[in-house]
Amino acid sequence: MLTLTNLVTATGTLLTGLIAGLMFSFSVAIIPGLTRLPDASYLQAFQHINVSILNPVFLLSFMAPLILLPLATWLQYKQGGNAWLWMLSAALIYIIAVFGVTVGGNVPLNEALVKTDLSAASPDALPAIRAAFEPSWNKLHTIRTVANIIASAFSIYACILTLKK
Repeated sequence: MLTLTNLVTATGTLLTGLIAGLMFSFSVAIIPGLTRLPDASYLQAFQHINVSILNPVFLLSFMAPLILLPLATWLQYKQGGNAWLWMLSAALIYIIAVFGVTVGGNVPLNEALVKTDLSAASPDALPAIRAAFEPSWNKLHTIRTVANIIASAFSIYACILTLKK
């Protein structure tokens, strides 16, 4: 049955899953491909990705779960049952380990890299620039990817519980 609770829960779950898919794709395809590039190409590619990802579709998809998952938690709580516990877990994981890690970790690294004038950097400086960016960015990306997959799984389970009512 289509209710506000089901619509908010399903939409939050869908968007959380889309972002998890984006991050997973980045982990299994884009990062391994970029890793094979020479330093200058790697850094330039990341600069372009960091700028191009800041578009309305990504921003809406990434930000909406910050509202929808807590709202779904509250709506599920009002309905009774224990689906709300799974939505609460999904919301907390998304807010802290996906959004928080992104904003507190990946974004500052991205911004520092975007501000770096690679054309003015000597060829000898490029490995150091890459070393200051790549390992930290990849570690943070792994954390947020795993967390996002878990948040997606928890919200999917909440949807399943809601369907059983």
